[in-house]
Amino acid sequence: MKYRVVLDGSEEGFAVSVPGLPGCHSQGATEEEALANITNAISEYLDVVADLSRNKTVREVEVGA
Repeated sequence: MKYRVVLDGSEEGFAVSVPGLPGCHSQGATEEEALANITNAISEYLDVVADLSRNKTVREVEVGA
């Protein structure tokens, strides 16, 4: 899957967030590190969502661009 992320650079490095996944944020000293870290954060976020969705009725819907 691909997720759109927002990078915000500063003197301290890069903060990165995922608008489509509320609360999913990370950071890194470089843009590359921040992107690697957010990749891990997205994976962990989705694992938590899967755990919380266990034993629930779940459906997928397709949204056109």
